[in-house]
Amino acid sequence: MRTLLMMASFLLVCTIPSLSLGGPVVYQVGGQDYEGYFEEAAKGAPLLIMVHTWDGLTEYEVRRAEMLAEQGYNVFGADLFGKGIRPTETEEKKALTGALYQDREKMRRLVLAAYEEAMKLSGGSSKVVYFGYCFGGAVVLEMARSGAPAAGFVTFHGGLATPEGQSYQGTRGKVMVFHGTADAAVSMEDFSSLAVQLEKAKVAHEMTTYSGAPHAFTVFGSKSYHQEADTQSWRRFLSFLKEI
Repeated sequence: MRTLLMMASFLLVCTIPSLSLGGPVVYQVGGQDYEGYFEEAAKGAPLLIMVHTWDGLTEYEVRRAEMLAEQGYNVFGADLFGKGIRPTETEEKKALTGALYQDREKMRRLVLAAYEEAMKLSGGSSKVVYFGYCFGGAVVLEMARSGAPAAGFVTFHGGLATPEGQSYQGTRGKVMVFHGTADAAVSMEDFSSLAVQLEKAKVAHEMTTYSGAPHAFTVFGSKSYHQEADTQSWRRFLSFLKEI
């Protein structure tokens, strides 16, 4: 009987699906502490680098990381503001993001530092995708223009304008854009201009705009949340990840 119980316990443990492990990760860039978030599905699994909204790395990004880890991906949420800096006032959000828009070299350096930390934690990966929301989406396109090696660059309701002097000539992965037609912060002119630029640079891309969807349409619980656009863009995002 004792042997049978031990065997049953062993079988029970073996049939329980593995659970992802996640938590905050403190790392340094230029002598300053930054606090990212790492969600691990499995060592060596495809790696996704996530860039936050102008609210900083919050529970919203943590939930997205959990959802992706459940699909078998390792996810690292980069912190572009610094440990403990999670702005709640609009003026502070504008100041933090504005400073990085003015210093794009630092912006890229912060994302690359997050990438390096993620590679150490995940055990390395031959497949990497950058994705981001709002401000984070604009940062992801910055990384695409920088020539960062990646299989894809995905932006959800992010800024789409290209800074003067930059282009997509060196982009090394497919660009995917999810946009809201009713976005009052990022115009359809920016959307169409980006499409023209990507085509001219011969960058593989896919761009979708959702009717009635405002800026930040994926953010759960917010006034701008648009369930149909969120559901459809998330479904396509997951299928895109499987494709590459």
